[in-house]
Amino acid sequence: MNFLRMKTSSIQKIKLKKFNSDKLREECGIFGISNHEDASALTALGLHALQHRGQEGCGIVSYDGKNYHSEKRQGLVGDHFTNNDVIKKLPGKFAIGHNRYSTTGETSLRNIQPFFADLHVGGISIAHNGNLTNALSLRETLVKDGAIFRTTSDTETIVQLIAKSRREKIIDKLIDTLFQIQGGYSLVIMTNKKLIGVRDPFGIRPLVVGKLKDSFLFASETCALDIVGAKFIREVENGEIIVIENNDLKTIKPFPKQKARPCVFEYIYFARPDSLIDGKCAYEFRKNFGTELAKETDIDADIVLPVPDSGVPAALGYAEYSKKRFELGLIRNHYVGRTFIEPTQSIRSLGVKLKLSPTKSIVKNKSIILIDDSLVRGTTCNKIIKMLYEAGAKEVHVRIACPEIKFPDFYGVDMPTKNELLAHKKNTKEMCEFIKAKSLKFLSLEGLYVGLEKGKRNNIYPQFSDHYFTGDYPVKPSDNLGENKITQLSLLSGKSSN
Repeated sequence: MNFLRMKTSSIQKIKLKKFNSDKLREECGIFGISNHEDASALTALGLHALQHRGQEGCGIVSYDGKNYHSEKRQGLVGDHFTNNDVIKKLPGKFAIGHNRYSTTGETSLRNIQPFFADLHVGGISIAHNGNLTNALSLRETLVKDGAIFRTTSDTETIVQLIAKSRREKIIDKLIDTLFQIQGGYSLVIMTNKKLIGVRDPFGIRPLVVGKLKDSFLFASETCALDIVGAKFIREVENGEIIVIENNDLKTIKPFPKQKARPCVFEYIYFARPDSLIDGKCAYEFRKNFGTELAKETDIDADIVLPVPDSGVPAALGYAEYSKKRFELGLIRNHYVGRTFIEPTQSIRSLGVKLKLSPTKSIVKNKSIILIDDSLVRGTTCNKIIKMLYEAGAKEVHVRIACPEIKFPDFYGVDMPTKNELLAHKKNTKEMCEFIKAKSLKFLSLEGLYVGLEKGKRNNIYPQFSDHYFTGDYPVKPSDNLGENKITQLSLLSGKSSN
């Protein structure tokens, strides 16, 4: 039997993984289910639907009423958990799962979640999406008090705090822990009696609850409920703890009430287009952004082209409103893995061509409005524009369906440091020159909020975590992270990261 045993190992110093993408990347997706004969198989399906949220590792922990069982793998869910032999190693009616996208230089099995700990009150397993902004200081204190860490993840800090709590009941231990941690997070926790879902006080990271016959489920997005045939009940509220026990749902709200500020990039990019947010598919909000962008920046051009796949909804909204022809002038190769070997500079220079190819007969002699959802460093956009001109484009005008990204994130999004963000260093004219476009325009912050169907942004109570554009952080990092240092907590000199 595959009993899960905890092993201690020395924590090694690692380096921060270099940010080498022009897309912001969410760290992970989480899923949990209670009281179902096929709990592990359904968890694997749920993780498959959430694959876009993390591709570097996946894991499932199940509970059969007596023992916990764990299987963790590097790589994609479909490469491992579609095998019945693996699922058979995960018996039980309760299971939680996790997809990981790491921000540190180490992608190892020890960092793949869910984590398990055997406490004196019984076993506990945790899957975590997000980042703790005070993880470094908490970890340092715990280590001084004798705690032994076996991973480089801030999720283990949560486990250690629960284990250290003097409270008797597991829920009280959890609440005790939640009042010590800060940042953006959602958690799915499994004990020998309960399945628990938690969302941070501002609701920065997403979490939803659903039901499949007599089974309750938690997931990062509704698309994971859809794939298993579960009914969406509602989003877990900001600062809410939902406890599932004996097929009953109980809600606890231990924090002082405050306005939710969910991450605005769930609407712009992170969530799968068919996932529901605020009662609408993310796809609809993205079309709205394109419509508002056309209202603000419409120019005379022949065709509207999206940068696939993320720019497609906004480009459709732009084309519909401006009554311009929509074309797929860039074709994406879906079979280029993220682990593609780049042995020489000549191969590295191919870069974007490995993923995108222009439809030459469509773009030749055309003035183009190129639509994308965001502009981060600008290096990929520069290469795409060059590719379009090489294919015979007459003009390339770039339109971005969100405001300028000027500030880093601390809540679980992998992105460059402040000084690596193109919009932090340059104004619109300078950015346009850098990417070598004929013109460049961004959606205004007001236009973004109109697209979100929230009217204008309220400066006193912004409805979202929109710090990427405004610098208005709902939770200030308490660890010593300078503005130009790393934007994700990492294990440097023995300190931790998710």
